[in-house]
Amino acid sequence: MSSCLCVMKFGGTSVGDASCIRRAAEIVRAAAERQPIVVVVSAMSGVTNRLIEGARRAEAGEEEHVTSLIQELKKQHEDVLNALVEDSRSRIAIASAHARVLNELERMLHGTALLRELTPRALDAISGIGERLSTPLLAGAITQLGRRSVPISATEVIITDSHHGRAEPLMEETHRRSETRLRPLLNDGVVPVVTGFIGSTLEGVQTTLGRGGSDYSATILGAALGAAETIIWTDVDGVKTADPRLVPEARTLPEISYNEAAELAFFGARVLHPNTLRPVMAANVPVWIRNSFAPEKLGTRIMADGTPTGSGVKALTAIRDVTLVTVGGPGIVGLTDVLARSFAATSATRANVLFVTQSSSQNDICFVIPTADEKRTVAALREAFAPEVEEHTVDHISEDRNIAIVAAVGENMRGTPGVAGRTFNALGREGINIIAIAQGSSEYNISCVVEEPAMQRAVKALHAEFRLHEPTA
Repeated sequence: MSSCLCVMKFGGTSVGDASCIRRAAEIVRAAAERQPIVVVVSAMSGVTNRLIEGARRAEAGEEEHVTSLIQELKKQHEDVLNALVEDSRSRIAIASAHARVLNELERMLHGTALLRELTPRALDAISGIGERLSTPLLAGAITQLGRRSVPISATEVIITDSHHGRAEPLMEETHRRSETRLRPLLNDGVVPVVTGFIGSTLEGVQTTLGRGGSDYSATILGAALGAAETIIWTDVDGVKTADPRLVPEARTLPEISYNEAAELAFFGARVLHPNTLRPVMAANVPVWIRNSFAPEKLGTRIMADGTPTGSGVKALTAIRDVTLVTVGGPGIVGLTDVLARSFAATSATRANVLFVTQSSSQNDICFVIPTADEKRTVAALREAFAPEVEEHTVDHISEDRNIAIVAAVGENMRGTPGVAGRTFNALGREGINIIAIAQGSSEYNISCVVEEPAMQRAVKALHAEFRLHEPTA
């Protein structure tokens, strides 16, 4: 492991406008005086959503929207460029790079409109444009402050499989290419600024790592380069005991374990992308969550072991926009392969299964998945069980969107008696109906499905029950 290399990732809000990008550049410049830095950058805030909307509208044949989108993106990034970079040669070079990217975007959108088809491969190419526009801006801003910096496309260094929309890294090849492309720059004192979110197949076809995937990009590079640490710069002070929009008195945790952070991310905590920690856990690289708008605050350190709490519960998380899918009927008791077929169907669609439970009578199997995955998952299940539905062995494959998941997370829950009882008592006192319950064998979390309107009350009740507003002694 390199003794001092740091990978820094700046999220969309941290590069949301010229002043934000300048602030990020100052953070990088100051750190680069002490240690080698690799930077990973997201698209400017809101840009990826606009690109995806533009792609969908092009698919619907709305060619007039293509022109307006290109003009909006050109002006937005041009204004930031003019505010950030004083050197005329650098400004011309960045403007030229932007023009090439926007011309490529325009061709892709017009092609989509002409064919009235948006393939996963095309959507990956379109949705990664924002990072290709923001990366030269941050590199230019760092150079403007006196530290040499160059923009690098992640397609040169992060190599993935070919699953468009949710690609996974091929770490051996990523390590080789990262060392080849980035290490000489670092040795020469240059700060590479790498596009987040995107990667490339071995054949050179652009992929994306899933929404929020710039966090993942940073930890992939941190592991590939043997970094001493990875810092995720965002717009919050660190990992909170709960979402402060739900619980205003939620406090920042000084440190948590990889396992706790992974559970929180998986169950909807917005501070981290769910896959973020997988590369660094194996390499034991600490990850920091820090606020680029308040860099004087230390944030939250994520490492192998976190500080335990007396109650066992470290934090709470909740997730909306999920659907409870039920495969049910008395006839499934005798179907010995019903679980295997259910999992095979959901796996084939790459649905993100957040929660699984089965009634003791085996009459019902329940899955909770993101609502975005619902349509194709339910279709796959109905196809898989079509003969049983026809014979009424399976009575129904139903979906309920009016739900939310609330999860209590803590590595020390394993050795703390009574956590489950206190959880259910607290929700019962609030009159909150628990629709389904799951607890993993790791005992790092207890997850409950509740009605969506009761989600905030559930989180507030549990936060008070486990006294999470009080600092750990």
